[in-house]
Amino acid sequence: MKLIVTIQHPAHVHFYRHAIDELETDGHEVHVFARENDLAVPLLERYDVPHEVLAGPQDSLFGLARVQATYELKLLRRALSIRPDVMTAIGGVAVSHVASLVGAQSVIFVDNEGATSHKITIPFADVVCTPKRFGDDYGAKQLRYDGFHELAYLHPDRFDPSPERLRRYGVEPDDPYFVLRFRKWDALHDVGENGLSRQGKETLVSLLADHGEVFITSTDPLPPSLEPYRLPVPPHLIHDLLYYADLYAGDSATMATEAALLATPAVRIQSFAAWEDDLSNFVELEEEYDLLRSTHDEVEAFGYVEALVSDEKASERWRRRRDRLLADKLDVTTLLTELLTAQAGESRRTRPRATQVSR
Repeated sequence: MKLIVTIQHPAHVHFYRHAIDELETDGHEVHVFARENDLAVPLLERYDVPHEVLAGPQDSLFGLARVQATYELKLLRRALSIRPDVMTAIGGVAVSHVASLVGAQSVIFVDNEGATSHKITIPFADVVCTPKRFGDDYGAKQLRYDGFHELAYLHPDRFDPSPERLRRYGVEPDDPYFVLRFRKWDALHDVGENGLSRQGKETLVSLLADHGEVFITSTDPLPPSLEPYRLPVPPHLIHDLLYYADLYAGDSATMATEAALLATPAVRIQSFAAWEDDLSNFVELEEEYDLLRSTHDEVEAFGYVEALVSDEKASERWRRRRDRLLADKLDVTTLLTELLTAQAGESRRTRPRATQVSR
């Protein structure tokens, strides 16, 4: 099999890296293409994943359209030379378009209902993989699986946290500390949405600093008052840091999910949480497993944070809840490798046999 994987976000590196290793070990030819990102490309380099960067970052919504066009054109040229059997991505705008032009199967993963980009992606895709409880219906091309994207790399079969890795950077896992994530709001699906205000970020840090160390990871520029709290460990150790943390809070949806799946009490603060129908993965984490608190209201978020840091039994309860979740869910990397291998033999004119590997 010849496979093309595209990467646009650091979480995509984590999602695909175990599958890439397994597929290459089995003799498949894997080509990885990326858009330049503050963390994604360094992570590819850290994990020794050979890759090509096809486009730079965008600095505005207009810039996003320009970068996307450049990225798709360059991806098309490379795909024409490679002639892949399968192309895959999270989100998958470029992959769904390019695969249809080069006779490859496109396998995309989405977990965010209602995104504008789905309108220009789903009609061209061959297989659309979504969590089981995903709210949108894409018909015969949709494969529903019982898991979360993040379980491709945070399932216990894939992730083994290490306190020693943190101690090398001056972090004592047994001491109380908190992880905050602040992100830029410049993606296509972010139009009209927002996260924490500057004042909200400063209030959150002030609230937590009385209880332990505060570590911030941010793609949004930090004000000078918050720079001293910037993350002390390299990006590839963020999951070790999250695992031993006493709390996660911030406006990153991905990291909120990661924290919840690592049994770290998590507070997600972003305007998406104000939707009448919030995204299904967050509803499931909060209502089914009680591993997450979501809100668009900063004052309400501070209340959640204060209650959790004052609760000496919170960590113990979160671990029990996470154990129950893991008993229900898949190792998503296993699903991923089986699906990509199964789709390799399909032609563009044949209905994808996604149900053959459905879990």
